[in-house]
Amino acid sequence: MTRSPSTIAVIGAGPAGLMAAERLAQAGLRVVVHERMPSVARKFLMAGRGGLNLTHSEPLAPFLNRYDAAAQARIRDWLDALSPADLIAWVEGLGQPTFVGSSDRVFPKAMKASPLLRAWLARLEELGVEIRTRSRWTGWQGEALTFDTPEGERIERPDAVILALGGASWAKLGSDAAWVPALEEAGAGVAPFRPANVGFDVPWTPLFRDRFAGTPLKGVALTHEGRTVRGEAMIAAYGIEGGGVYALSAGLREAVERDGSTVLTLDLRPDLTAEALTQRLSKPRGKDSLSNGLRKAARLDATAVALLREGGPLPLEPASLAARIKGVALTLTGVQGLARAISSAGGVGLDAVDERLMLKARPGVFLAGEMLDWEAPTGGYLLQASFASGVVAAEGARAWLAAR
Repeated sequence: MTRSPSTIAVIGAGPAGLMAAERLAQAGLRVVVHERMPSVARKFLMAGRGGLNLTHSEPLAPFLNRYDAAAQARIRDWLDALSPADLIAWVEGLGQPTFVGSSDRVFPKAMKASPLLRAWLARLEELGVEIRTRSRWTGWQGEALTFDTPEGERIERPDAVILALGGASWAKLGSDAAWVPALEEAGAGVAPFRPANVGFDVPWTPLFRDRFAGTPLKGVALTHEGRTVRGEAMIAAYGIEGGGVYALSAGLREAVERDGSTVLTLDLRPDLTAEALTQRLSKPRGKDSLSNGLRKAARLDATAVALLREGGPLPLEPASLAARIKGVALTLTGVQGLARAISSAGGVGLDAVDERLMLKARPGVFLAGEMLDWEAPTGGYLLQASFASGVVAAEGARAWLAAR
């Protein structure tokens, strides 16, 4: 057994854990990061394949409204510790310039995670952070931590612990929620994990599914139960997914789980009023087919036109046709599972930790990231809060050690 009076164990080498490790090492503490996988930040690297949307540039009030209402007050405190501007400055401090893209999303100019991660790991090495891969935390033995390693069981007694073990999505990348029994035994309430930022089942006709699966719907507006977002969607063989769907996924999931199905409405031309669209559709088509007429007058591509036909024969009367374009009703009949979800809802309840993210049932143990019960859409909100929670947990551990 080992003991170092200034050692903090960080368990989980994703964004929250590595951010906590950096802050603690900068404060002069000895930090040992344990990661059960053979390499670190695998889910972070996966997120970067699509462009690595780090954060969002919108004002704080609408930014906070992207998070589930029950967690907004706590996440406001996290953003006080690491704001979007702070995160951008941190990324650029690692030599990775950023830019604001479509819908005010913030990306590194490299448009992937690997250059940022390499620079980050180099900084952590300079700070003296030790990273042990293939080191799986298996729980507590009294006050000690137990790990399963290639060399056998290892028992350690750090002065403080930060758990950043992730949620339950993408288990093959490391987030397998195997930590749940240990936290429940420690007295923390853990809400069941459910898929978040996930696609939904739609009973497409075989012809539509076979021809259009994998094609996007760009620049649409999506509405569910009075809430509307602008974004993109992707036709999938099973149904529909994409950023616009993910922004509404919490409400969609609740409705499907409650009622067995729900209706998602798509406006395929949100930049035009129904009246303006009707006027365009009223012009003579000449020899053009209806599909070609829609392509020219309403600027709808083949996927959008085929989607209109999924609702039945197209009306010929211009106002009715405009109404169909601006109100495509899709019946969602199921939710894709955790294996296909970008993130997860559920985890350790926020009432189980104090404002420093210390576990009330086990002093000296701090939690960060997706293992806590909060939910956010993609678009930069998920990563921003994960990074910020790592800062809060690190500062909490520092304060707790100082008070001792």
